[in-house]
Amino acid sequence: MMDINQLIKDKKLVIFELDDVLFPAKDYLLQVYYLFAQFIEYSEQKTSQQILDFMRAEYEYVGAENLFEKTASKFELAQTYKHNFDLLHENARLPLKLLLYKNMLDFLQELVVNRISINIVTSGNPLQQLNKIKQTEWNGLEKYLTVFFADELNQPKSEIFNNILNSNNLSAKEALVVGANNFDEAQSKSINLPYIVSLEIYK
Repeated sequence: MMDINQLIKDKKLVIFELDDVLFPAKDYLLQVYYLFAQFIEYSEQKTSQQILDFMRAEYEYVGAENLFEKTASKFELAQTYKHNFDLLHENARLPLKLLLYKNMLDFLQELVVNRISINIVTSGNPLQQLNKIKQTEWNGLEKYLTVFFADELNQPKSEIFNNILNSNNLSAKEALVVGANNFDEAQSKSINLPYIVSLEIYK
């Protein structure tokens, strides 16, 4: 683990991914599954709790891939419900706000105090990622965020990182990428950007 003050020494800009960096990705998806199960109960008179329990178990043990297809097969749902399932991922009104990891909230607040630029470069469906951002409890930090959607820009993350540096007239050593996976690390290191795993940051 690394102390925040040491981490941001000589930094002027920090770039974050969203999922499993600023908050747990599952906090969004499990609420989407809950809403879908409620919708199916209303539409098909099937027990929402059984559907939700199945979806949660599949997600936690296998992942989100083909989850609708597995659920539709298990509970004999029409394939037309796939549209509703996908739409919920993009525009679900969550019962609960998404909460930042405590260490990341502390880190973001420290960046604001030190006037260090905060950027989010996130992969995935831009509408879904924007919906997550809108429903996150930012504790007043939202006005300090600059957000880039990698899939919308249709560029490798390394290129987006480089463009951010150039637009801010910064060198790689003056910035930092905070991620949670090997892909983000590889994209950062390909242009010599310092990289750290989010869970290693503490105050």
